[in-house]
Amino acid sequence: MDEVDSAIVRRLQVDGRLSNRALAEELGIAPSTCLERTRLLHKRGIIQGYKAQVSLRALNRSVQAMVSTQIRPLRRDVVAAFEQSVTQLPEVVSVYTMAGSDDFLVHVTAQDIDHLHAFLLDQFTNRREIVSFRTAIIYQHLTNPVLDPLPPTAEQQHT
Repeated sequence: MDEVDSAIVRRLQVDGRLSNRALAEELGIAPSTCLERTRLLHKRGIIQGYKAQVSLRALNRSVQAMVSTQIRPLRRDVVAAFEQSVTQLPEVVSVYTMAGSDDFLVHVTAQDIDHLHAFLLDQFTNRREIVSFRTAIIYQHLTNPVLDPLPPTAEQQHT
């Protein structure tokens, strides 16, 4: 990615609904150039899509938690079955497969603490493959709204 591609990606992260014409004007490039570069960024998989950012509270999901989970046995079929089933649960926002003492980190939401507790009892304590889990309540979830490319490592520069 060159500077123009990086500028397109940066600006679309701030406002994915920005028109091609407005984006081109902000960047000082021709609309046709902007459109072609944006299409290539999609084609290369750098821009993977656009989405609406929705308030969890508005969706009656005011409580968030991270559930650190260990499963056994650590076999491919057990891991795949766990991933498949847990991602289908309506309370689950995302699932991270981890290295280290925990196998998964599951981001969940619930209406309130009582519903979170019931969800954990119903969905985590009854599963044979889950040998342990710990829950951490999330008070606040902040994200970096714009991610720029990191500089290449020394190893990447030599390839």
